[in-house]
Amino acid sequence: MMLRGLWKLTWIELKIFLREPLGAFGTIAIPVLVFVVTGRIVGHREPSASLAASNFISVGLPVLASVLITISAVLSLVTIISIYREGGILKRLRATPLRPQTILTAHVVVKLLLTAATLVLMVLVGKRYYPVGIHVPLFGFTLALLISTCSILSMGFLIASIVPTARFAQPIGAVILYPMIGISGLFAPVAALPPALQVVARVVPLTYAVSLLEGIWKGDAWSAHLGDVGALALVFIACTALSAKVFRWQ
Repeated sequence: MMLRGLWKLTWIELKIFLREPLGAFGTIAIPVLVFVVTGRIVGHREPSASLAASNFISVGLPVLASVLITISAVLSLVTIISIYREGGILKRLRATPLRPQTILTAHVVVKLLLTAATLVLMVLVGKRYYPVGIHVPLFGFTLALLISTCSILSMGFLIASIVPTARFAQPIGAVILYPMIGISGLFAPVAALPPALQVVARVVPLTYAVSLLEGIWKGDAWSAHLGDVGALALVFIACTALSAKVFRWQ
């Protein structure tokens, strides 16, 4: 019965999301456009920069696009939960036979489905318009991205639990999440950052997500990234536990 309700609510939430063209465009199309356009720009640079360009296209760009997919999903989740709370929808849903965990899980499943679909589209379009000449471990990378997304989505739930109104949900989420990209090790090694930023980098989940995504994309064994998976799991458990305590349904 619970699985049946979860499936129905997930399907409803997915249809509601896809009815909003701007939301669908921002979540699905923008990361794909970033991947294709940036890849083509970098790929047409001078030969003297070809090695750096090749390294960026081969590893950095796919991971950056994947991080954007995750952040878009989290910001969308924060906004939707805030709108539902402010509009009284959460309160009405809680009064139904569905359990609160089922209601929240449906939102997570929708985001994970969109994340996986966007990643597949990014790889397919990238191969068609800007072939990067590498063999993509698509299954492993998708799994790594879903693990990373679950961990960072838990941060989104925590933000959504304490954000005052829907009006401030996305700006507050963006202020918290986007600066993490700069210290995640994507553009510069964490060890090269100032000591204070290194400390911050070691406690934000995006650092471990980038390490995991880069490693799996390059073909590393999962055993080499057990620390990253463990850190992401720890963030998920901590943020989920905090969200359960402070989450407001109305």
